[in-house]
Amino acid sequence: SGFNSIGHMDTMSQGRHQIGHYKEGEEFIQNVFHVLSQIFTGKEKSNLAICWLQYEISKVIQCLQAKKKKKLKAQGKKSKKMAKNFLKAPDNRNNLSLWKLYAYLEWLLGNTDDSRKVFDTALCTAGTGGLKSAQLCSLSLLYAQLEVELLESMEGAVTSRAVHILTKLTENGPFVPYSGQVSPVNVLKARKTYEHALQDYLSQTADSDQDQVNDTDQLVNLVGCYALFQYLTVGIDAAVLIYTQASEKLEVSGSQKCENTGENFGILNFPTALEAVTLLHTNLLSFHMKIGVYPLNPLREALTEALKRYPSNQSLWRSYIHIQRKSHCASKARRFFDSVTRSTNSLEPWLFAIQAEQMRKKLTEKVQRADVGEIHCTIPETGLTNRIVALFEHAVQSENGTHCPLLWRMYLNFMV
Repeated sequence: SGFNSIGHMDTMSQGRHQIGHYKEGEEFIQNVFHVLSQIFTGKEKSNLAICWLQYEISKVIQCLQAKKKKKLKAQGKKSKKMAKNFLKAPDNRNNLSLWKLYAYLEWLLGNTDDSRKVFDTALCTAGTGGLKSAQLCSLSLLYAQLEVELLESMEGAVTSRAVHILTKLTENGPFVPYSGQVSPVNVLKARKTYEHALQDYLSQTADSDQDQVNDTDQLVNLVGCYALFQYLTVGIDAAVLIYTQASEKLEVSGSQKCENTGENFGILNFPTALEAVTLLHTNLLSFHMKIGVYPLNPLREALTEALKRYPSNQSLWRSYIHIQRKSHCASKARRFFDSVTRSTNSLEPWLFAIQAEQMRKKLTEKVQRADVGEIHCTIPETGLTNRIVALFEHAVQSENGTHCPLLWRMYLNFMV
């Protein structure tokens, strides 16, 4: 039809309806996947299956956010059928990444017990790699994170299923499904194992060759598992300490490598590892604030530091906007957005600055229009409108902004 977006553009709404996946865009994407799956073989085909399933999961998440129960049921059925077909293929039977996505899909659809069965099956068949296996660590980390999200408070966290999963990971033996409390002795042993494994890894990365540097995914998963384990068995401060230690070490390793080798491509993985560790850190802090009483400042500081370093990380910006909505003083956030947009070429800071102001405008209008019948706005809110227009103007003048269709669409949408 000429102006439909391909796939989806979930930042804008049409009246009450969120813009979802358009039929034409959806058909196009499915065709691409089908054609590629006939061309690829072996490892590439498995990787394509992972991408395809991730795309299906993104649609399930969209249905969940839009609270469309009917659509969710249909989408869930279709995605599950696809996941099962992928896992039936001989090449994929032992692919832990696919098992992980299938278990996550079941969890999102609310089938917690089925999801646990899938996780347990995958962990039982995965062998005994323990902390040395990157895929096993990644699988256990997601399983434990999902279990932790079910906790309503930190009381009884030590006896939770998540502690069992993270303890079993360190034992290098076959996985045994959860049957009750983990013994304190096993918890102590697991803590020692994590501690040694992390020390070994960090000392390795400080003076290692390229192969080990490329293994940074494993380091991120290890830090995540250890920090979550400490959070459940000791407390939030112990977990934060591990993230801080790992980040400091990675920063030092990164800067040393750059000085020593100049153009060392292995080092390109360090910023990504550091970014991933930072993301785990901020996510844990925001989760802890949800279920207990904890000051906002540590999370705000962690986010502002991280965003100065990674101005194009959308998850970090989302968290930042979320916590800024709670504070009634907008000037601090505005100054921060301003400083980041000056120091980077990436477009995300502009888009999120605009979104933050639009949310504020919506909130102001909602308050002013509450229960007064016909007399809508007593004080017209022109200040925020002018500010948003100014932000759009500056954003579209930036080099990347000029060529961003989303930004222009948002601008037109706002002016209408």
